[in-house]
Formats: sequence, C-alpha cells, structure tokens
Amino acid sequence: MATRKTATPTATAKPAAQPNVSAGELLGHYREMLLIRRFEEKAGQLYGMGLIGGFCHLYIGQEAVVVGLEAAAEEGDKRITSYRDHGHMLACGMNPKGIMAELTGREGGFSKGKGGSMHMFSKEKHFYGGHGIVGAQVPLGAGLAFADKYLGNGRVTFAYFGDGAANQGQVYETYNMAELWMLPVIFVIENNQYAMGTSVQRSTKSPSLWERGAAYGIPGEEVDGMSVLAVKEAGERAVAHCRAGKGPYILEVKTYRYRGHSMSDPAKYRTREEVQKMKDERDPIEQIRSILLTGNHATEDDLKAIDKEIKEIVNEAAEYSKQSAEPAEAELWTDIYAHEEA
Repeated sequence: MATRKTATPTATAKPAAQPNVSAGELLGHYREMLLIRRFEEKAGQLYGMGLIGGFCHLYIGQEAVVVGLEAAAEEGDKRITSYRDHGHMLACGMNPKGIMAELTGREGGFSKGKGGSMHMFSKEKHFYGGHGIVGAQVPLGAGLAFADKYLGNGRVTFAYFGDGAANQGQVYETYNMAELWMLPVIFVIENNQYAMGTSVQRSTKSPSLWERGAAYGIPGEEVDGMSVLAVKEAGERAVAHCRAGKGPYILEVKTYRYRGHSMSDPAKYRTREEVQKMKDERDPIEQIRSILLTGNHATEDDLKAIDKEIKEIVNEAAEYSKQSAEPAEAELWTDIYAHEEA
C-alpha cells in the first residue's frame, strides 16, 4: 500500500525546517534555479518578438522541482517530461545555446530546428523529450525503466507529468505495468494547481494525486515543490527505493507556475493577488537566497556576481540562436527512418 512519508500539503504552506547542506550545494541550487528563471524570461521576450513560433510553455515558479530531483540523480539516470520542458533540459546539463536555438527553429538546436519548444532530445544527457501529447510520456518513461531493468544497470527514470495529465487513463495503465514488473521509475506529478487552466479542486475529487498509486501497490508521498531542499530529500528516498529493486515510486510535488499555461494564456482563472502572494511568500529562488544570506554562506556581492554570470549565459544563448542558420530544405527528409547497418 502507498505510504505517506513527509509532506507539505499545499504550495502555500510554510516550508519545513531545512536539513544541513553545504554552502557549495546551496549556491549550486541557487545558480541552477536562477539559470532556469532567467532563461525562461528571455524565451518569453523572444516569443514576444516573434522569434519563437508555435507553442511556448514557461517553467517560471517551478524551478525547485527539477533542480531538487537532478540533485538526487546520478550519471546515466534518465528523464522524460511533457511540453513544459526547458527547465528539465537546463537542469540535466543541456547547453542553453542548443536549447534556445531549438526554440527559435534553427539548425544549431538540439533537434536541428525541427522540434521547437515541445520536442527536443539529448541522448548524451539522457533526456528523452519534451512530448506534446498530454500524458504520452508516462508509458514511454516506464519503457525506459524497463530497458534499464532488463540491462541490470541500476539506473532510474524520472517520468514527469502534471496534475492535468494525472487524469489520463494511460497513466494508470502504466502504474499497473510498472508495479507488476517492478520497474525503476519515479513518477513525478508536477502539481502546479491549474493544469491547462482548470483548478485541481474542480478537476478531481481525490484529496491527493499520489495516493491513487495505492490501488496498484505503489508507494509515494507529497512534497513541498517550492523548496528545493525538500524536493531533493524526497527525491533521494524515491531513488533509493527504485535502486533497491522495490519497483516504482510516486512523488506528487506541489508547485506553482507564475505565468499562464502557455504564452497565449491570459490566466484569468486566478487573481493577480494570488500569484503575487505566492511570489512574495514562497518563491523557491528567494527561499535559497534568504538561507544563503542569513546563514552567512554568501554575500550580496556573491549573489550579484552569480546573477551577472547567468545573464551573460542567457544573452549569449539568445544571440547564438539569432545567428544560427535556419534548417536547409533537405532537412525535411532526414531523421524519418532508422537505417540498420548491413
């Protein structure tokens, strides 16, 4: 049966006491979350300028989720997610230049300009997309975990999806098979409260989403997704469970997105006051900033230097994307079929 371990019931609750971590770890978390925040802000600007076409879903506000879980991962672990994917790419170490070039549809992008915001991949970083069909990545994530179990390599797969996708039937088909085959997959529900625009309170009667795994015997827990340290701690428990051969684990990470579902969403289904309150009281980056300063782990000048460095990285990525050429017409006919060697 599923078991509740540690939980912060809502993203608006006060964070739990933080465990002991080094100044280096705290600065690393701060830097990674800030990189995602600044990158997404720049992506929003480029979208407004018409340099990014199609859909664009920003991760602003949810940075603690992927940074915390990547801190619990090891080399060779895999990750797969939905179309709100830029943060996941950055957190696993993909080059910001290649990501931004893909967003702008240039040949210097990770999918040679053919995937755009929602569909890019990196075999080197074990990032398997970016998927535009709601919930489609969940069974694919279980498939990645199946391959690792078959190979006996001790690797774990993080399969991310949102509170909206949590109502998809394929998720529960996957739960059943993952537990039946004891697959090393961590199902990460990024519950940002609103799915595409409908409040989770209006879309489901379940008091929580992770507890649905009890029907399949999958354990899990609810996590304060606005605290990178709480996410890392829960991630370490989930990873240990999977590496021990105990099968899948579910993490429902209570988080919050500041922007609309996509760039075309005015987000009129919530008040400005609600969003501002979350920014003022629960912002994941400001929480770490406060810990760094009050604990004398860093000075204001130290943090300003990091901010300056991050802005330079993001600006270089934006400039690279503008300078990179558009894909040649011949690219329409590549990467369609897999060719076996004779």
